[in-house]
Amino acid sequence: MKISLPTNSNMLSPEFTFGTATASFQIEGAKDSRLPCIWDTFCATPGKIADNSNGEYACEHIKHWQQDVELIKSLGVDAYRFSVSWPRVIKENGELNQTGVDFYVQLLDALNEAGIKPYVTLYHWDLPQHLEDKGGWLNRDTAYQFADYADKISQAFGDRVYSYATLNEPFCSAYLGYEIGVHAPGLTGRDKGRKAAHHLLLAHGLAMQVLDKNSPDTVNGIVLNFTPCYSLTDSDADKRATDIADEYLNQWYIKPIMDGCYPDVINLLPTEQQPDIVDGDMDIISQKIDFLGINYYTRAIYQAHAGNWFEQIMPENVELTDMGWEVCPSAFTDLLVSLHQKYSLPPMMITENGAATVDKIENDQVYDEQRLRYLNSHINAVNDAIEAGVNITGYFVWSLMDNFEWAEGYVKRFGIVYVDYQTQKRTPKASAYAYRDLISNRG
Repeated sequence: MKISLPTNSNMLSPEFTFGTATASFQIEGAKDSRLPCIWDTFCATPGKIADNSNGEYACEHIKHWQQDVELIKSLGVDAYRFSVSWPRVIKENGELNQTGVDFYVQLLDALNEAGIKPYVTLYHWDLPQHLEDKGGWLNRDTAYQFADYADKISQAFGDRVYSYATLNEPFCSAYLGYEIGVHAPGLTGRDKGRKAAHHLLLAHGLAMQVLDKNSPDTVNGIVLNFTPCYSLTDSDADKRATDIADEYLNQWYIKPIMDGCYPDVINLLPTEQQPDIVDGDMDIISQKIDFLGINYYTRAIYQAHAGNWFEQIMPENVELTDMGWEVCPSAFTDLLVSLHQKYSLPPMMITENGAATVDKIENDQVYDEQRLRYLNSHINAVNDAIEAGVNITGYFVWSLMDNFEWAEGYVKRFGIVYVDYQTQKRTPKASAYAYRDLISNRG
């Protein structure tokens, strides 16, 4: 099976960027050479991780990074998106950990030597535990600690980086981590979720100011995840519930950046659940960005609920990935077109898109047929959005390789490369070869 696009697609032009992506905690291992982070603590809490695993070894990328760069090269991608581990590069006293910095510098140098553009994410959820002990993202000072980290690491990296993203998916950090507690640090409460979200967005704005000063020639922005909201019925109640869900779960994170204010749903919150917004905060948050990263996996369906604002309904008789997520490429196109219509946006990059599937390795081969179909339909969904006038300049498949899938541990596999966690052997799946062929066949 191929991944193919219409022959006249803009995505087949040399200017369009194809890449793949990873995150530090999910692949690096080498826990003993960095400070503890909130995910170490969360993994050590009984019942939090599906298979009771942790990120102590993961894919041992710190040990096998040279092999992994060769793997990336073999795919023919234009770019590689990875995250820096804050607790690996900054000591508890705030100084640089030179050993950690040197690891990333050699990785950046190798990528550049191979002609692969490095897309660096500064925060992909692995907050140093010592900062969590002081309140984490509930503590306004953490935003300023993040800006200091961004300042030091962007200076240390110099001109090696092509693009910086400040944060990956602040929704997940705030809502999953501080509001419903299914991700680290495992706290709960609407007041906590909204406060954490505000401080994360403040951290983004402060870091953008730093990057504009230290790295003005890189393409700097933020990565947001979206799960488009659909109403179960055409009833006014269901449509109203769906609008509230969309504002609360999706627009909450983009509207402050693009429009300098929170969506109207903030006014439905009692005062004690609203974030503490200091004068000037929204100006900082709404700094100009060079690109907006979009992560998409699935959609969600909502109906009205007597006790809550909205209730999510699981669809029936639809194809699901191994995460139990509906396969719905049309919602991807809808999302991209709606964001284009709603906001005055910079160029968009698809920074994550992919599927967890049940992968079996036989005779050193993995035929991941569902992932192949998923990638083909979703890459074409991006093309449909481009044809509708949306400015999208790149696509990154998630993920380069199977890895530690957060609360799911090692049970779910998102990679286009299969990882045997016992031997650390990497085996490209059928989807990796199909992705390589798509890229190599461009005009």
